[in-house]
Amino acid sequence: MNEGPPRLLIAGCGFLGNALAHRALDAGWIVEGWTHSPESAQALRDAPFRVHPCDLAEPDAVLAAASAFAPDVIVHCASSGRGDAEAYRKVYVAGMKHLAAAAHGARLLFTGSTSVYAQADDSVVTEESPAEPGRETGRALLDAERVALAAGGIVARLAGLYGPGRSVLVRKFLEGTAVLEAGGGRWINQIHRDDAAAALLHLADQRHAAGIYNVCDNTPLTQRDVYAFLSEHFGRPLPPEGPADLNRKRGWTSKRISNAKLRATGWEPRYPSFRDAVRTGAIW
Repeated sequence: MNEGPPRLLIAGCGFLGNALAHRALDAGWIVEGWTHSPESAQALRDAPFRVHPCDLAEPDAVLAAASAFAPDVIVHCASSGRGDAEAYRKVYVAGMKHLAAAAHGARLLFTGSTSVYAQADDSVVTEESPAEPGRETGRALLDAERVALAAGGIVARLAGLYGPGRSVLVRKFLEGTAVLEAGGGRWINQIHRDDAAAALLHLADQRHAAGIYNVCDNTPLTQRDVYAFLSEHFGRPLPPEGPADLNRKRGWTSKRISNAKLRATGWEPRYPSFRDAVRTGAIW
């Protein structure tokens, strides 16, 4: 450990990483954020923390940049940029391997996804439940998880991320493109960006055991629940029914993710339900 304030390296300073950086700064951490390109770094030139361009697929660059900063904690929350399986392996698997090789004792956190759970039977899913994704992108995420866990790190499996200016469900509803797929009975699991950032900073504490943690709110909702609430909230009609989209990028699933393990460590979401975030304006 370094003397003085703890040092946090955020590999991937986008929607979630940027929020994590500001939260960590407020908590007294020294923060460095990495972006994939110099252009992305330039866009964050006014950030109150150092931003450094570093391609996670380049091991020498990762080693040099990490050694120069000497972090106590490294969080991998880079995005594949909506890429295919090859992009997933480059950003997540190779990126995690390069960060692990450069960690030199730093605590590692990998932000994965609850999409690795392929359950479609409406069951309650915990960290002990089988993770057998049907898509190659999901299998790449599992491989990246294995790298983090083998290095004694933490895997934070995030549910669907939403927050200020970003909610696929709200956008589709307001655009009029939302559909109740196969009656709307599919379960949806979400987490507000600020709650996800708080969870990552919470898990950065060495007191919490390494391993896998589901990061989601307390209240899974069916698609019909979500759109019925938005219909009432905005005073608009309920979307029409339509067929299920079985070609979803990360597969068609219907499960209820449990966050009990994470909550048992002392973390609680500020927005226990998607409804709470919408009612308080936390999505704008």
